[in-house]
Amino acid sequence: MRKLVFATHNKNKMREIQSLMPEDIQLLSLDDINCFEDIEETESTIEGNAILKANYIKKKYGYDVFADDTGLEVKALDGQPGVYSARYAGGHKSDADNMQLLLQNMEEKTNREAQFKTVIALCLGDDTHIFEGIVKGTITTAPIGTNGFGYDPVFQPIGFSQTFAQLPLTTKNEISHRGKAFKKLLSFLRKI
Repeated sequence: MRKLVFATHNKNKMREIQSLMPEDIQLLSLDDINCFEDIEETESTIEGNAILKANYIKKKYGYDVFADDTGLEVKALDGQPGVYSARYAGGHKSDADNMQLLLQNMEEKTNREAQFKTVIALCLGDDTHIFEGIVKGTITTAPIGTNGFGYDPVFQPIGFSQTFAQLPLTTKNEISHRGKAFKKLLSFLRKI
């Protein structure tokens, strides 16, 4: 069985991805490889941060690894919070504070278009592969729903009357930015 590290401590992300992995791949988290340091995201792009995290784990621990970075890009806010989505309201990374600041910044905006973008960097052997997923939608005027995490309660994907936080996990995985990027990753892994 092949071992592959998912460079995250986020149990919600692990749960989402574990259910999608082929049976011949043992998925390990950063906790499983005793990596407890916080890998600082210092790049100016979502793609750059995904590559930075994957390269860090590959070099320091030697495992084949993939890392993702996700950003919420809001049209009326010139693409913000974007690369700063996880720490939009400050370094303490509070989902509630991030959502509150986003909704405050959107109060006077009529254009509520937004998109979630996930980039996955896979370091396999000596090669790095990039996979991207995007889902378009709108920002609601208040949080709705209790499922999911991050900005899920304020993001309503196009074609749905519910936010990500109201949708069942299976539906969210089918249509989400992360789901789309991971489908590309899994398709690639099945071919090698």
